[in-house]
Amino acid sequence: MTVYALCDANSFYASVEQIFQPAYRGRPLIVLSNNDGCTVARSKEAKRIGIKMGAPLFMIRDLVRRHNVVVCSSNYALYGDMSDRFMQTLEELSPKVMPYSIDEAFLDLTGVRSAMSLLDFGHQVKDRVAQWTGLPICVGVSTTLTLAKLANHGAKQYPKTGGVVDLTSLERQQKLLAITPVEEIWGIGSRLAKRLKPLGIATGLDLSRADPAWIRSHFSVVVERTAWELRGVACQEIDEVPPTKQQIVCSRSFGQPVTDLDNMLAAVTSFATRAAEKIRGEERVAGQISAFLSTNRFAEGPRYSNSASQTLPYPSSDTRVLVLAATKLITQLWRDGFRFNKAGVMLMDFREPMKSQGDMFDRTGDSEQDQALMTTLDNINRIGGSGTVKFARQTQRVQPWAMRREHLSPAFTTRWSDLPRAR
Repeated sequence: MTVYALCDANSFYASVEQIFQPAYRGRPLIVLSNNDGCTVARSKEAKRIGIKMGAPLFMIRDLVRRHNVVVCSSNYALYGDMSDRFMQTLEELSPKVMPYSIDEAFLDLTGVRSAMSLLDFGHQVKDRVAQWTGLPICVGVSTTLTLAKLANHGAKQYPKTGGVVDLTSLERQQKLLAITPVEEIWGIGSRLAKRLKPLGIATGLDLSRADPAWIRSHFSVVVERTAWELRGVACQEIDEVPPTKQQIVCSRSFGQPVTDLDNMLAAVTSFATRAAEKIRGEERVAGQISAFLSTNRFAEGPRYSNSASQTLPYPSSDTRVLVLAATKLITQLWRDGFRFNKAGVMLMDFREPMKSQGDMFDRTGDSEQDQALMTTLDNINRIGGSGTVKFARQTQRVQPWAMRREHLSPAFTTRWSDLPRAR
């Protein structure tokens, strides 16, 4: 019998902040979105005092002051590195791992039961992740991916489980399904639940007992598969290799409005540079690039937004080619007299390197020298930290377009100068 486990880090962003700063442990802590806007992660203490997900900081300042809440800006470099460590730890414990998001992954545990109980193995995974990374996680085990997700939900909801739930037993499945609102089932959500409840489907158990053909005719094949999975019939499998992305977008809302073309070009150069790094990570090249900019539609004053695309002379992942194309597009779109608050770059039409057909006079892709140069650039930036080697336009001392991150924690794991010091 196939068995899956879902390992999910608890309040991932908040937990990472608390790992490296012990003074934050046990205190309400929130992590903010880009430009320190809204709450995107909360510690259990912050949830307890009533801070809601998505709450804008300016609306909860009194609550923050009253309860001495720790406020952190999003530290994506730190979170990304800790996510990599989390996934590497899981790969040491299971031969088949499917990362599902930055803080959760499915494991294939088929055959584990012959060596030890699934509950004991779940605790072993939980303890190993805590020992090697410091991250608190919950583990849910069952016979389908959807039931494993449900088991993980139970592990989080009910502290007496110790953070691990084995839901391979039919009797236990039905007990947990009976007390789980249908909106909590993976893939359903509140919008679908509003349509299901008037039809008598209020819990996960109701959905599992509904006629699959009727579900498909009234909703979709996706909801039908969910119903089958709740019955223990696997309709999804772990995919160790994530599907290749169809596009890459790098964009940002600015810390303050941009009114000068040079500053806009510096911002877009940074976006194109990051997009180039990402597509090289996918081992692909792009055949098309798009750039866009816009003013704040909620602010007073004139409004303007526009975008433009270009087919590249040849498919490329070379930062120089992509930066040149992106800055040309933005220059064409630029209009004086506007206060721009957002811009971005999108790469499309992905292909395998050196596989494009051309004619005898044109280049068909990046040369070996180009690829070697980009590899060297990526290696330097990986060892020295992102941004060690920059394009000249990125080296402005004043960057009005940079994100506002007034509560940013150090890059504890990716910058030598920020390594924690023992005292």
